[in-house]
Amino acid sequence: MPKLMTGFVRAAGYANKTRKVLFAITRGKITPEEVVRASAELNQYLFKKFQELNVKKEDVVRIEANFEIKDGKIVWDYDSLKIEIYKREEEERLSEAMKEVEESERALELVIDELSKLSEKLRGLSEEISQLVEKLKQEHTALKLEFEREA
Repeated sequence: MPKLMTGFVRAAGYANKTRKVLFAITRGKITPEEVVRASAELNQYLFKKFQELNVKKEDVVRIEANFEIKDGKIVWDYDSLKIEIYKREEEERLSEAMKEVEESERALELVIDELSKLSEKLRGLSEEISQLVEKLKQEHTALKLEFEREA
């Protein structure tokens, strides 16, 4: 069963983080529209939980939730939901860890952007190679026909 794991994130940014993580772990498996729908569903549930647990925007949370993909839809296993909460008062201990996490996320996003650009370049090169192969096939066929006519 796949699992969404956000890592440490400020409570104010949990919705964006869950959506990004869900996009990353389901890429190529379901439609982007379904990712948006499912992340919105989870985020609504989390918002209610955060209110019950008196989580403030400046608190730090870590969220884990199992899910299944059935008929192209994400189905959350809310019984598996784990929410770790670190209150602002404890923030000094987490401050350094959060800085590292945020720096790692920025670095990861840069690498992902670079890989996406490289992937596009490779697609373009692949298309050019395919076109050259087709051109060579056509030229070879034309030469073969010309040779057969002369013989």
